[in-house]
Amino acid sequence: MGRARLGIVVSEFNYDVTYLMLQKALSHAKFLGAEVAYVLKVPGVFETPMGALALLKRDDVDAVVALGAVIQGATKHDELVANQAARKLLDLGLEYGKPVTLGIIGPGASRSQALERVEDYARRAVEAAVKMVERLGKLKEVKYEGITVTLE
Repeated sequence: MGRARLGIVVSEFNYDVTYLMLQKALSHAKFLGAEVAYVLKVPGVFETPMGALALLKRDDVDAVVALGAVIQGATKHDELVANQAARKLLDLGLEYGKPVTLGIIGPGASRSQALERVEDYARRAVEAAVKMVERLGKLKEVKYEGITVTLE
């Protein structure tokens, strides 16, 4: 199994937070030896599933990392956005048989809390994507009399 090829979908909403998340994700992917094949910016966290779908359809993407920050406001809109996006991202990963990891801060986070969590959420999402690609790849490889056979 070669190195993991990642697609990153990142929300532009709260870009002061998500820009930092993207930089941390790119740096950690490089540290882990993963290739970031694509970075796709979408307007907000609610649009991350559509971006993830576009990346999952590509043969040169093994996993998708979703990055975003849903900051708590005066209503429960943050809960709706974060919960729906997370649910659909999970569904897409299962549908396409490729890992989709959740690096979305919130709901219920203040801006200062989001800024404190930038590195952890970005790093963990990239790390989970790389680990899942490696572990799922091992399930597709079978050793037979000293020869590795890749199953499709």
